[in-house]
Order: sequence, then structure tokens, then C-alpha cells
Amino acid sequence: MKFPDNYPPAERLLLTEHRHGHDIDDPYRWLEDPHTPGTETWLAAQDRLWRESAARLPHRERFLVRLTELRETGLVTAPVWRGGRRFHLRQSTIQEHPVLYCDDRVVIDPMELDPTGLTTLDDWQPDLEGRRLAYQISRSGDERADLYVKEVDTGRVIDGPVSGCRYSAVAWLPGGEAFYYVRFREGVHLHRVGVAADVPFFTRGPVSYGVQISADGRWLTISAGAPAGNSLWLADLSRSDPEPRPVQDGAHARTAGAVACDGRLYLVTDRDAPRRRLCVADPEEPAAWRELIPEDPEAVLGAFTVLDGDRLLVSRTRHAVGEIAVHDARTGRRLGTVPLPGSGTIASLTSRPDGGPEAWFTYTDAVTPPEIWRYDARTGETTLWSAAPGRSALPSVRSHHIEYASADGTRVRMVVVARPAPAGPRPTILTGYGGFGIPLMPGYAADSLAWVEAGGVLAVANLRGGGEEGEGWHRDGMLDRKQNVFDDFVAAAEKLIADGWTTPEQLGIWGESNGGLLVGAALTQRPGLFAAAVCSAGLLDMARYHLSGLGPSWTGEYGDPDDPKQLDWLLAYSPYHHVRKGQDYPATLFTVSAGDTRVDPMHARKMCAALQWATGLAGHTDRPILLRHEPDVGHGARAASRSVGLAADALAFLAAHTGLDPA
Repeated sequence: MKFPDNYPPAERLLLTEHRHGHDIDDPYRWLEDPHTPGTETWLAAQDRLWRESAARLPHRERFLVRLTELRETGLVTAPVWRGGRRFHLRQSTIQEHPVLYCDDRVVIDPMELDPTGLTTLDDWQPDLEGRRLAYQISRSGDERADLYVKEVDTGRVIDGPVSGCRYSAVAWLPGGEAFYYVRFREGVHLHRVGVAADVPFFTRGPVSYGVQISADGRWLTISAGAPAGNSLWLADLSRSDPEPRPVQDGAHARTAGAVACDGRLYLVTDRDAPRRRLCVADPEEPAAWRELIPEDPEAVLGAFTVLDGDRLLVSRTRHAVGEIAVHDARTGRRLGTVPLPGSGTIASLTSRPDGGPEAWFTYTDAVTPPEIWRYDARTGETTLWSAAPGRSALPSVRSHHIEYASADGTRVRMVVVARPAPAGPRPTILTGYGGFGIPLMPGYAADSLAWVEAGGVLAVANLRGGGEEGEGWHRDGMLDRKQNVFDDFVAAAEKLIADGWTTPEQLGIWGESNGGLLVGAALTQRPGLFAAAVCSAGLLDMARYHLSGLGPSWTGEYGDPDDPKQLDWLLAYSPYHHVRKGQDYPATLFTVSAGDTRVDPMHARKMCAALQWATGLAGHTDRPILLRHEPDVGHGARAASRSVGLAADALAFLAAHTGLDPA
């Protein structure tokens, strides 16, 4: 497959910024502004180059067809109960977006709001009686959503838009006439339906906020903080002056709390417990905790829910496999386990707000689309409550759990998925995330199955920085220890090669967002280890990441470039600043969305120009550097057909440069 010898011209400025003792070269800063004539011309040329190159990818249409089939499972979510009504999302095999239902009646269909498919339903919350619904929608990928209120029975929109509600938590007051909500990084406000002026209720500066209200509408919990730790307050709304009282203030720990149907304040915390423990307190004395369920030394505690009869369900993740235990709610004593359909991922553990003997949860694994299961504490049985709306013929695959040593000797786990096949190296995709305490859990993914079915190997590394092994695992991959994440990733690649799964000529890497930073660091630190890379919506200029998108809110995870010491950490690995002329880099595809308000697409534009400069004159036309730029979508949710198109392009690119031949 022949690629052009010359890339679109990009002026390389002699721009060096002197900051905190560093000389920071930034030759493509002019590409930060997408609206200048120079950037627009360059971007149009990159679009033409990508389209020409994509048209020559031999298996692009094959992947597109198969991904469409594998995604025809649709979607269903666990029920949210309010006032005896059941709210849930469902997406049929032919729908572009999930649709919100109340019982069996459509409440919100994004395609009815906007037939172009560019409007997404970002969040929703019924009131305590199930009569009104607060919901947030955004358009063309801009996640700075507008909030509206509608009557569930009539469908009439009675309030909104309320702006500044990026995935805002909403806590309805009894009666459905008012609610507390979060203005992004500004604080908690009280909104009265139909009244334009909101009342500020609580703020602690530009941090992330959350709110949750008890089923009786009396107790409001408020969290405020950053990825490394938060503070928590509790307000008694039955008082004339409901001043929030501290539950945890200023601790370097993360704690989530809620007053349950039994009247007690439950707290999930990693304070003195990196894998989390469950504590309780009297809401009248919220700072006086006592431990109810101690930390499990090998499993990370996730969610909990309280049932009738003093039963407490607690979900955990044990080395990336989900489980649910039954405990005595008063003593914390373990009584048994909830039967599960397999060894996969558990999510969305819910019950009725006022208790009851039933609970619902989502289950998925590599070959099982997300489905909803119901547990009945009276019988101890688990039954399928709602299967995925559709099914597709699935390949036979096998999962292998592998443990390996990183550069500093730390033991890291990795899951390798492949079809049963004769031994020998095969084209492989290695992926990871390693940030913000977010775990990569096994689950159904059409792109993964399409790759494995075609004869490839998929490897998912549980890197430090993520949440697979608790908060200590997260902290070992953030701030000044971020290099551990990249070392874990490189060690995973070396393990795959050493064990005969693949070779450097057959190994591709793929990461998104923080995972895109991972890919950028890996391909600049160890370029000879990989044949191809897909970097989606990645952070790549770590000297200026805090100046756009959600960058200002991430300094607690990565470090602040305006701090001399922390700038040292960031420049030590910033991918854009480690591109070297003449280096033979992997074939690399950058994918960006013009409407991305989380990670500015300027990162990919600058990095693409730098890599094209570094490799363009070397004549490495078999390892191209390409940019796929998509308008009208953003970082997160998008229409199903747009997701399929992106995945097909990425898989076809990786197949072409790792030697995968689905035929």
C-alpha cells in the first residue's frame, strides 16, 4: 500500500518559551487556533490526505459491515425507581441513540429532538414522586449541556434551559417544585421550577461537585474535590437554616456518602483503606464514623445498596472481575454472595429508594452484551430481568489472565483475548488507560470482537493510575509517578512479545483521552517496539494542556505546568516535546472530534505536524502519520453509526500496519 511521500506543508516556527528554567520549543503553536486561515488550510489538506489513504485500506468495508452486525445488540440499563415508576434507557438495534422510558412509555428520544442525530441525552433524574424529569442535552459534541424539566405524563417541557450543567447531579426536593444542582466547577445551586434566578447554596472554589438526596428528601450530601481527594458535607433540609456540616473536610482521600432508607449515613471511603471500606454514621453526628465492613486486601469495594430485612449488598472488583456479597446491614457480617451469570463486570447496582427485597444490576463480559439481572433476597436467587435487545453471531474466544513485572518490579495484570488457534505470533492490539482511578473492566465491545474474530489478539493492561487495584494503584500512576503508567504499558508489550503472542512488526497500540496520552508517550519513548498506533482525543502537549478544554480541572492528576517542580514532571514525558527528527516512528493515526470540549483537538494537530516533520523526508511511506478529523461530534456520546465508522477506520488502519488479514 503506497502513501504520499510529502505531507501537507506546516510552517515550523522558531518559537521557544523560557519558563522555570526550561527552554520549551513550540514550533506548531499556530495550530492551536482552529479558525486561522493557516490552520484551516492545513486541516483541509490533512482531511484530503486521510480520505485518500483511508480509501486504500484493504479491510475497511469488511470491518464496517462486521462492526455494524456486532453492535446490533442494542442497549438496556438497570431501572431507576421513583414513586413506583421504573425509568430506564433502551436502545434497539436500529436506533442511533438510547431512548429514556418510564415503564414502557417513551419519555425522551434524542432523534425526535433532533433527526440529524447530533443531539445527545447526557443525564437525567426523575423527581422523588416520578412525576417530573430533569434532563440535560447537548449538541454537536459540546458537553456543556442545557438542563430542562418536563412533565412525565404529558411530555410538556415546563422549565429550561438552565445552562452551565455539564453532567450535573440533580437532587429533587419532595413535591417536584425545586431541586439542587451543580454548576460546573462553580458550586451547588437551588433552582425553583419556573423561576429564572437560582440561589447559590454551597461553594468551595473551582473544583468538582456532586449532590445526592435521601429518599425522604431530608438529607442532602454534597461532595467537592479533585481526583486525589474530596470533602463531604451533610445538610438537614428539615431545618430552617440547613447549613451543611462536615463529614470529611480536607482529607487526602475520596469518600462518597448517602443516607439510606434505614436512616443511616453510609460512607464508601478510601481513607486508611486504599481498596475502600464501608462506614456508617448517625446523620445527626455525621463526623462520628464507625467502620461497618472493612477493606478487603484483594478486592476494591464499589457500590452498595440497602434492602429490607437488614440486608446490605456490596459489589467489589477482584482483579478486574466483579462480585456481589450479602452482608448484615447492622453488624456488617458477611452472609453470602449473590449468584452471578459469569466472571465479568458488575455495574449499576440499584434498588427501590424505600428499600424492598429486590436489587438490579448490569452484567457484561467479553462475549455478553450488557444485560440486567434481578436478585431477590427472599429466595437468594438471581434471574435475568432484561436481556440486550438484539443478538449477533459471536466468535469463540478465550480470555487469558497474565501477570508480569514492570520496570520497578511491580506486578501488573493483563487480560489477553484471542480465538483458539495454533501457537505463533499474531497481529495484536495492546490498549490501556492508567489514569484518574478509572478501571478497565472486561465487557462486550464490538471493536474488540471484530479484531479477535479476524484473527488478531487483544490485550488490555491494568496499568497503575487506574482503579483496578484501589486508590494506592491510582496514586502510583499520577503526578510525579506518571512514568510508572508508561513503564507498565511498555512492559506489557515486552511480555506479549516474549511469550510469543506477537512481534514488534505485528504490535499495534490504541488509546483514548488519557489513554491517548499513554499512546503518545509510548510511541515517543519506545518507537521501535510498535508497528502502529491509534491515538484518539489524546493529551499530547503537557506544557499547555491546562489552558484549554477541561485541562484546568486535571492539574491534581497530572500536575500544574505553572509550578516549576511539576513542570519538570510533565516535560519529562510530554509526547509533543519528545518528537525527534529522523526517528522511525510507528504508523500513527490521530482521531479527533471538532466539538471536543474535554480534550482540545489542538493536541493532535500539533503532534501530527511534529511527527510528519520528523518522518516526512525520511521516505517512510509505509508508516504514515495521518489525522482523522470529524466535525459535529465531541469527546463522549455520539450516534451509533458515527461510533461504528470511527472504530472501522481505526481497526482497518491497525490491520494494514500489523499484517492482519481477516480473509
